[in-house]
Amino acid sequence: MRLKKVKDADNIVNASKYVIKNPYEYKGQYNTLFNNNNPISIEIGMGKGDFIIGMAMKYPNVNFIGIEMFSSVLVRAVQKLEELKLDNLYLINMDASDIDDVFDREIDTIYLNFSDPWPKNRHAKRRLTSKLFLEKYDLIFKDEKKIFQKTDNIDLFAYSIESLSNYGYVLKNVTMDLYKNEPEDNVRTEYEKRFIEKNTKICRLEAYKR
Repeated sequence: MRLKKVKDADNIVNASKYVIKNPYEYKGQYNTLFNNNNPISIEIGMGKGDFIIGMAMKYPNVNFIGIEMFSSVLVRAVQKLEELKLDNLYLINMDASDIDDVFDREIDTIYLNFSDPWPKNRHAKRRLTSKLFLEKYDLIFKDEKKIFQKTDNIDLFAYSIESLSNYGYVLKNVTMDLYKNEPEDNVRTEYEKRFIEKNTKICRLEAYKR
């Protein structure tokens, strides 16, 4: 899908107090940014922010960091945050491949919502549940490793189940139709809201590893 450019997106993102301009400087000490020792959860590929903003509002005692590569997308979340004024959510404009350079054994949970499936085999390493990324996650998790994934792409879901299982994760609450029995605590992304209208089935899993 072609991304629609937003006028002055870079300037708006760079001017926001919710966007961390120097994430590398906080590596290993994000608790100082939030000024507390609450658990930290991240969403990789947060899009326009509906999910992570909803989570931050729902769980005020958890700190959240949203990661998005494209400023033209991130700017939408910035605009929403300027009105909400949450103190437990920050954003980073960066490529997920640098994630182990930004965090150091301080993350509680990783959320992967409707990630790019990278369908061609030669691009498999770019999938956020590939062995390459799981190795990076090992370096940023604090204690028990927890990955929650939602996707409409059945091939990516099957790949993730195999990749996570082979890497030693225990899978729980695996479903290929999230809305058949949608959990009360499910926070919907902007993509989910569109899929609901189209009756598109959503896959979801929880992966745990000690």
